[in-house]
Order: sequence, then structure tokens, then C-alpha cells
Amino acid sequence: MEVTSRKFFLLLLFASLVFVVFISFFNKQTTVSVTETIITEKQSTEPEQNDNLISLIFTGDVMLGRSVMVETIKANDINYPFLKVTDKLKSADLVFINLENPIINNCPVHVGGFKFCSPPTSIDALKNAGINVVTLANNHSSNYGEDGIGKTVSLLEKNGIAVTGLGNLAIRETKGVKFGFLGFDKSQQAAPILSNNEIELITSSDKKVDVLVVAMHWGVEYQSTALPGVKQLAKELVDSGADVVVGHHPHWVQDSEYINGKPIYYSLGNFVFDQMWSEETKNGMVVSLVYEQNEIKKEEKFFTYIKYLGQPEFINN
Repeated sequence: MEVTSRKFFLLLLFASLVFVVFISFFNKQTTVSVTETIITEKQSTEPEQNDNLISLIFTGDVMLGRSVMVETIKANDINYPFLKVTDKLKSADLVFINLENPIINNCPVHVGGFKFCSPPTSIDALKNAGINVVTLANNHSSNYGEDGIGKTVSLLEKNGIAVTGLGNLAIRETKGVKFGFLGFDKSQQAAPILSNNEIELITSSDKKVDVLVVAMHWGVEYQSTALPGVKQLAKELVDSGADVVVGHHPHWVQDSEYINGKPIYYSLGNFVFDQMWSEETKNGMVVSLVYEQNEIKKEEKFFTYIKYLGQPEFINN
């Protein structure tokens, strides 16, 4: 009986040792497996780093006067128009807008009419939003004459914001790539054409930069698709050397296409404006192009909506 008990005890001890070793080995294997999964997951989700990538953002019409100015004063915050969109704008290397009003001293406060202006403090709003290139080629830049244009250009350039649209090429070099910007006003023309001097400006500018962006204030207001004459001019712009064409003036978002591999955005609608009387004029499109050297690597379109007067926000993004 004693021998049997001893055998049983030894057998039980051996079984316990085997069980402990098995559990220890199993736990070890499980730990290694989880660790390896975590490392693999981290490697697969880590964003690709490429210091050569350059991002550009284009927006619809920006008008900081009239009722937008009134709302900005009420809010007691010069940044009011851009509060809900600044983060995305500042994420880009270059932000190019159509500035639809002169910036002058003693700009009168008013809510009606078609004579636009905004005060010098508007410059801070543009800078704080990350905007660094503007075109003044539109039908409102001259609302306060040549003096108004001169004051606007002076304020913008003193604050590091490049200006085009006055028969000049603006160049911004980023990460070794030269981006050129031009602007032309052909507003309210169903079949706009370029003058010989304008064509020469485009072709000569193309030779000076790596990527040439042309802003066009063209077409007729409040239409959802580009007119045939506008589309014909887009082809001529590409043939002359434009790498990107960005359209404004209709106040509605219009169609876009690629011509010979070059993106054409016929109208980006309104970005900051006070046309609250229709849904179409509250909508805008923001385009982001990511370049590596002079080649587009990524295109994104973001849509905006002016829910509160003069203050766009991104929707469905």
C-alpha cells in the first residue's frame, strides 16, 4: 500500500511539473505573438515621410467687405471669416485665393451695393489663415480706383503675401520648386479671349517657373457649368503654358476636367462671401494639389458651406 501511494505521489508531481512547463511555454509564445502584431501594425499605419512633397490649396472667391466686414466687427475678431477653415489652409505650403475687394484706410461700413472694400486689419486675417498668394484680377479690385489698388498691393507685399493679376508674374519658391502665379479678368464674357500681350505673358512666364498656375476671373455669374467659350479658352491657356487653371466669378461651383494632363477648375464658387440668398452661392470647393517636384502626386477636393454669414466651414470631410 505504501509503495502504491509513493508511485501515485511521484506520478502526480511529474504531471504537475509538466503542466507548469506547458503553461509557461504557452504564455511565452502568446506574448511574443502579440508583440510582433503590435510592431507590424505600427509599421503599416505610420504615414510615409517625404520631405519633397509640396501642397497647394486653391479656394473660391474671398470678399471681406460689405456684410462680411459688418459681421467681423460684430464678432470683435478679425479672424472671424476663417475661424472654421484655418487649420486646413495652414496645413498647405501655398494657399492661392482670389481677393475680391481692395484693402484701404477708412473703408466705409455698409451692407448693400456693389462697391467692396475692407480695412487694413484684413491683412492679419489673411496671414493668420495661412494665405500667401492672391490674385487681384477681378471686377472689384478697382472699386476704389488706382489708389485703392496701390494701397492693397502695398499692404499685401509688406506682409509677405505675393500679388498677381495686374499684368505680372508672382513667383513663390518652395523646397527648390518655383511656382508661378498669373491672373486675368475676363468676367461676364461668354467667349473670352486673350490679347497678344497676355499670351506672351503666359508663354514667357512658363519658361521662368517649374509650375505655372493661372487664375481666371471668367464666365457669367450663377451658372453651374462652364460655357463653351470658357472651355475653349482653357485649352488655349494650357497650350500657352498653364499647368493649372483656377476659375472664379460665377459664384457657383462648376465642373472641372483635365486637358492634356493639366487640371482645370472652371469655378470654385464662393469661399468667403455674403451672398446668403441662395444655396448655390453658399457653396464652395477647395482644391488641394500635392506635388513632388513639378509632378502632381495627389488631388483632393473639399467642399465648403457658408452656414453663418461670411464664415465658411468644411462639410462631409
